[in-house]
Amino acid sequence: MKNKKIAVIGLGYVGLPLARLFATKYAVVGFDINSNRINELSNGIDSTKEIDSKTLKKVLKQEANSDIGLLCSNSMDDLKECNFFIITVPTPVDNTNRPILTPLFKASETVGKVLKKGDIVVYESTVYPGVTEEECIPVLEDISGLTFNRDFFAGYSPERINPGDKEHTVEKILKVTSGSTQEIALLIDEVYASVITAGTHLAPSIKVAEAAKVIENSQRDINIAFVNELAKIFNLMDIDTNEVLKAAGTKWNFLPFKPGLVGGHCIGVDPYYLAQKAQQFGYHPEIILAGRRLNDSMGKYVSSEVIKLMVQRDIKIKNSKILFLGITFKENCPDVRNTKAVDVILDLKSYGTEVTVYDPWALAEEVKSEFGFELSPNIESTKYDAIVLAVSHSVFLELDLRSMLAENGVLYDVKGILSEKVDGRL
Repeated sequence: MKNKKIAVIGLGYVGLPLARLFATKYAVVGFDINSNRINELSNGIDSTKEIDSKTLKKVLKQEANSDIGLLCSNSMDDLKECNFFIITVPTPVDNTNRPILTPLFKASETVGKVLKKGDIVVYESTVYPGVTEEECIPVLEDISGLTFNRDFFAGYSPERINPGDKEHTVEKILKVTSGSTQEIALLIDEVYASVITAGTHLAPSIKVAEAAKVIENSQRDINIAFVNELAKIFNLMDIDTNEVLKAAGTKWNFLPFKPGLVGGHCIGVDPYYLAQKAQQFGYHPEIILAGRRLNDSMGKYVSSEVIKLMVQRDIKIKNSKILFLGITFKENCPDVRNTKAVDVILDLKSYGTEVTVYDPWALAEEVKSEFGFELSPNIESTKYDAIVLAVSHSVFLELDLRSMLAENGVLYDVKGILSEKVDGRL
């Protein structure tokens, strides 16, 4: 392991924390095609807020030939001396929810250009079983001219990072590992075990590791879909869903899931990867896709509930003013990828309402580029006909929301985080 020089391809929410961790013991090249990203990281700034400036600067290389430390780069030349490549690029879906493997193929092409005999390539991106060996390895072979499992080797170690979570950081989450041969699997496991304090689990094959990852989030998605459906039912019965879940949670084996908008780059996407592969084998997954359909429908449901409450209070809907708090996919995190808060916003706007979106965590330029509308830099000193608390950023708990409402205004708490009585919640 002493001779390992590691390259992490993709410095986003997954790649950067991993590169930072490995850089405490190895020479690491963090590679990303985004030059602006490289520049900010090289100056100790992480816009994703996963790594604070002090921690990042501590591992940045001071000297090019240093035995340990992180070099952030977008130059292929810096990858040539690396012999252990970790690919952490995103794996999204298209508008029809079909997996997009293009980022994986591009990253594989990049690595293929510098691949040498004896090198190891480990994939961390979430995929359906078979992608590593059936889709990515052929790209590596084609570009490099080398033969798999003779000249170079591969592995799969699914990422388990939880964006925005400062408690369950990468080194504290048990890591599943695998390799293309028994010997390589043990070596890959040893490399990860050298930095992961929580330990590792060596899976018997790459496909087992791929399948384990894709079902982790699929299981969570189904469980949240179940409580979202319960919320719809109990709302019709005028029963507080949170109180029901609290009471049921007193049993030792009741799973503590809560209703909400299920977005993000993992839970809202991974089930489609498994469903795609299942359909290739002639099986139509009913429960997995039913859970996805229900969770995808929650944005429109929240919007309709808000409008319904406004109508009941004789609030004129057209040109009404609505303050929408939060656009990221989860609390205390700037990540807006696949956020379902946008579904609520767009549906509210379709009624002719004026929606002001405020989120101190999100990057305004990213929201504008991704969704086409502006974030408000602050909360205006006006009275709103409705306030929708969509994301449970801790900073929102400090706001006196009632004082911002017009007479008979509606306060809708999507996540159920407010201790005060609200007009509506999931």
